[in-house]
Amino acid sequence: MSPTTTTILMSSLATGTIITASSYHWLMAWIGLEMNTLAILPLVSKQHHPRATEAATKYFMTQAAASATILFASTMNAWQTGTWDIINSTNTTANTLLTMALAMKLGLAPMHFWLPEVLQGSNMKTAMIITTWQKLAPMALIIQTHNNLSTTILLTMGLVSSMTGGWAGLNQTQTRKIMAYSSIAHLGWMATIVTIMPNIMLLNLVLYLLMTTSMFYTLVLLNSKNINDMATAWTTSPTTTSMTMLILLSLGGLPPLTGFMPKWLILEELTTQNLTTAATIMAMSALLSLFFYLRLSYTSTITLSPNTTTTKHKWRFKQTTNTLLLTTTLPMSILMLPLTPMLL
Repeated sequence: MSPTTTTILMSSLATGTIITASSYHWLMAWIGLEMNTLAILPLVSKQHHPRATEAATKYFMTQAAASATILFASTMNAWQTGTWDIINSTNTTANTLLTMALAMKLGLAPMHFWLPEVLQGSNMKTAMIITTWQKLAPMALIIQTHNNLSTTILLTMGLVSSMTGGWAGLNQTQTRKIMAYSSIAHLGWMATIVTIMPNIMLLNLVLYLLMTTSMFYTLVLLNSKNINDMATAWTTSPTTTSMTMLILLSLGGLPPLTGFMPKWLILEELTTQNLTTAATIMAMSALLSLFFYLRLSYTSTITLSPNTTTTKHKWRFKQTTNTLLLTTTLPMSILMLPLTPMLL
């Protein structure tokens, strides 16, 4: 793909998200979501491979269905209330439909089936965009409408997502699918807390974006598409491999790493709101996710592959990938736990 085309698509992607995040009118929000969807499709299908085409088709169909549902919900609300303002969504049926549509856009369970397939069909960088940047527009709408959304539905979806993300990720060997189920589980944590305490959800979203960007960029640098590749990654860059272990443990939510912060705050808030059962289920589901993060970190840093090369380095060309993004996001993905009191 030519640099000009890539620039146009990336600009459209950014513009769509900014339009949705800054709009007060439902139609403008919808236009932003559509721009977002249409800009990412060429990036998904650029590999000219049947799996990439299939991924682009699945992505288009789910996102188009979700956008149509958002439009339908906003029209229903406008019919009842006489206003198109996003903040004034007071119709209960419209709000339920909107919750379902935004959950489908994000990939929350039980509307999550498209996400692992789409990521597996895309290349690593496109998968990184889908799991990070593409979550911003729907999350902006959820934050704007959180006062009107049903807490029960979001809480249920959050619990189901965190369980699904943990269970389904256990059986995966492909790193992109593992990251897809990791994304589903993290979004479940955010959905659980959004109507109770939106500022914690916003903090969780920022930390999720930092950790996921770091992890994907590490996978790009190490060229690791499955667990076997992770086992031989040390020959490419031992330093990056050891950092990978820390990012994975941070994603799993182990103290004293950054990833512990949102889990700690969310569980504390759920307990304060007398949602002890929900907090217990969330904590148990975090253990499921932690298992596959530990398995990945174990294979990448503690074990040696049975077919290791006799040389210290793989046969490879000089590394041409720019590591500026990784050096920016990596320290924040690992070392931000002591800053918790400042961030609240």
